[in-house]
Amino acid sequence: MLQPSAVLCYRNSLFLTVEEKIMNPKTTNVEAQKRSAQAKLDTRRVFLREKGLSEEAIRKEVTIRKLKAELRKSDSRLAAIVAQEEVSRRVAQAKAEKLAAANAPEKEAPEEIPVKKEKKEKKAKKERSEKQAESEGKKEKPEKKAEQSQAE
Repeated sequence: MLQPSAVLCYRNSLFLTVEEKIMNPKTTNVEAQKRSAQAKLDTRRVFLREKGLSEEAIRKEVTIRKLKAELRKSDSRLAAIVAQEEVSRRVAQAKAEKLAAANAPEKEAPEEIPVKKEKKEKKAKKERSEKQAESEGKKEKPEKKAEQSQAE
């Protein structure tokens, strides 16, 4: 049994400790429900064994099946809560990284700007050379036509 000094409050016919109260309230409630259902299941099984029922009859008993279903529900709820907490943790971490990145780039930004200018200059040079090549190609075409007409 729990020590009286460790007990914080009484909920769902179970005592919650200080550590449990600090945890996520959803998790605490679901875990309390799960413990309650497990305790009821255990007492019901003991009662049915004492009554003289076989294991197969105990497995098929309606109350046992209902309590097992409650345990499965609690397990799936706990898994969903854990998954949601993980998503929340990731989002909080991403926000923290984004804030840190927003504060830090002041020193890095001047280094990046010259790189972008160099790229723009290279693109401009390529475009100029392509335009010159096209203009030279256009000049050659009329000359070829003149040569062809003279050859005929």
